[in-house]
Amino acid sequence: MDAVSTKGFQYTRRVILYLAVLCTLLHGVAQRGAKMLASLNALSLGASSLEVGLLAALFPVFPLLLAVYAGKVGDRIGVKRPMVWGSALNGVALLVPLAWHGMGGIFAAAFLFGFGHIFFHVSAHSLVGSYGDGEARVRNFATFSLGASLSAFFGPALTGFSIDALGFAPTYALLAGVGVLPGLILTLFPRIVPPHRKPKARESGGSLELLSNADLRRTLVMSGVTLTGIELFTFYFPVYGRSIGLTASTIGIVMSSYAVAAFIVRTGMTRATRTMGEAAVLTASLLMAGATYMLVPLVSHAALLAVVAFLLGIGLGCAQPLTIILTYNHAPKGRSGEALGMRLTVNKLTQILVPLVFGAMGSAFGLIPVFWANGLFLLGGGVVSLAERKIAIKSGSAPITGPQEEEK
Repeated sequence: MDAVSTKGFQYTRRVILYLAVLCTLLHGVAQRGAKMLASLNALSLGASSLEVGLLAALFPVFPLLLAVYAGKVGDRIGVKRPMVWGSALNGVALLVPLAWHGMGGIFAAAFLFGFGHIFFHVSAHSLVGSYGDGEARVRNFATFSLGASLSAFFGPALTGFSIDALGFAPTYALLAGVGVLPGLILTLFPRIVPPHRKPKARESGGSLELLSNADLRRTLVMSGVTLTGIELFTFYFPVYGRSIGLTASTIGIVMSSYAVAAFIVRTGMTRATRTMGEAAVLTASLLMAGATYMLVPLVSHAALLAVVAFLLGIGLGCAQPLTIILTYNHAPKGRSGEALGMRLTVNKLTQILVPLVFGAMGSAFGLIPVFWANGLFLLGGGVVSLAERKIAIKSGSAPITGPQEEEK
């Protein structure tokens, strides 16, 4: 059935997808903005690079602990309620620094935001994945990733201009308002979420048993590598920008150029995966991102930094949605939410450890080694991905081309 009418609103499949993407876009604006806001607010209070790293590590604490559980909840009760709950909690989290001033409030907000984020985030991925199979799923996730690109653009830009024009406290209130909008949309338009059908068949075994799937295991590793590049850029570019005298709005514009590039490259993601296959495109993305990271500390002019950020967006633009698609495709029947939760567990473990390690490195040796070490990490991930891909092709366990053979 291509359309469903309810209460005078015509729900076509495309409209439903766009409304779902709008929800994730608004959530992404709040999330991206919250991370940049927390980082700059901490710096304004005299925080060190290590303290900023600790702050960055607090955002994924709850996601690390609850990602698999959140996926199981979505598989069991459906995704609507977790998304509405998560949206509401995100708004509450961003109001905490208004009541609790100083570093304590910033740390508490980061900690609490992660709790709401993980239930929304895992369920949103499951929702988009449920809209179609095969190449249709790739197209849907490509559209979903375009929304993520827009949030990566508007989040830092909105936050930067709001800080310069209004200050930190009003910016928290502004982002809190944005954060609760997805829950409101899901409540007003319930048909965005298909009726939940508990799967009749489910493969046995615990969550760790999923790691016996070699294709899924490789995807999880590459997902962690990808998130390292994305998260360090989100948190440590503001630190670097401040160190060379850039204003908050300039930092936001430079960071938003990353999102513009990601948006552009994702418009061609379906065609690229059809020609090369998802894993091959992911490998190329990691190699390009690693090379670009090496350039960041060599540039201090805002316009040139925007170019470097744009190149980084080209490199990593496809990587994150591709790891989502591959995880969903490799998940056992009836356990897509659980597999996506495991992907996020790997990601959040990376997000906790990497800021702490690189934050300590930045405090001891400065910011240049932070960017160079992460560039080498991404290059290494690309090399490993390439080697694993060749092994998979020789063994016949991975498709050489895109997802057409999965269509039914």
